[in-house]
Amino acid sequence: MRRIIIPIIALLMFSCEEQDQNQSTNSENAIEALTEYAIVNKIFQDTGNNSGDTVLSAESTTTNKNSGLKTEAEITIEPLDYATFPKTITINYGDGIVGQDGVTRKGVVTIVSTNWYRATGSEHTTTFNNFYHNEYLVEGTHFTKNLGENSDGNLQFEVTVTDGKITDTVGETINFTEDVLRTWIAGSTTPLNIWDDEYMLDGIQSGTSTKGVNYELTIEESLHFTLLPRNIESGILNVALGSFTDIKINYETSTITILGVSYPFGD
Repeated sequence: MRRIIIPIIALLMFSCEEQDQNQSTNSENAIEALTEYAIVNKIFQDTGNNSGDTVLSAESTTTNKNSGLKTEAEITIEPLDYATFPKTITINYGDGIVGQDGVTRKGVVTIVSTNWYRATGSEHTTTFNNFYHNEYLVEGTHFTKNLGENSDGNLQFEVTVTDGKITDTVGETINFTEDVLRTWIAGSTTPLNIWDDEYMLDGIQSGTSTKGVNYELTIEESLHFTLLPRNIESGILNVALGSFTDIKINYETSTITILGVSYPFGD
């Protein structure tokens, strides 16, 4: 998402010159809303990835903590067996741990699971206690349900974020909700390595920026995500930023369409 923000900024500025000056959402606030969306979306996508990875790791864990190394979070599993559910998995990042992705996480993340991650029908509810992703305080509820395999044999998950909110260092907040279908298309054979995962995403994400601009992103054609390198390989996304409602991002053709006019964007 980040690779398209700068082109959209320029194009919105250019397009605004041709619009009615009474446009209810000014371009600066719209641009800021898009930038903030990219931040909050990344945080909650990472949260979902890490929660799933932790549940998968917990399944093969034989003690109630990891190795205790300073570079790792402390993970506890209650009850500590493989058959009793629901199970509470707590990830304690303490005062701050830098992950492989360069993100510093601190505080506590709690996952309540009704079964193991790969089990059809299993539900995983993630909540936060004074949890920070870099400098952002994260709040809300991240819910994942395993819907089983699709016709191609790929696991599908219902993913929702309710009351999602991040707060920056000056106390400004960005709100976020999500209701999507996530299809795990690669990396399932290496469940303990999150970084080779690839998935398709369908659905809607929405929220409100720090300046009160409502945003909504609707996936018109499935988005193909890779984690390493983090990228969107293909798909079409429709974007509404306040009164700017005619924005379409096509990752297949690397074009942005604003007010019916298409422009290329690069990496």
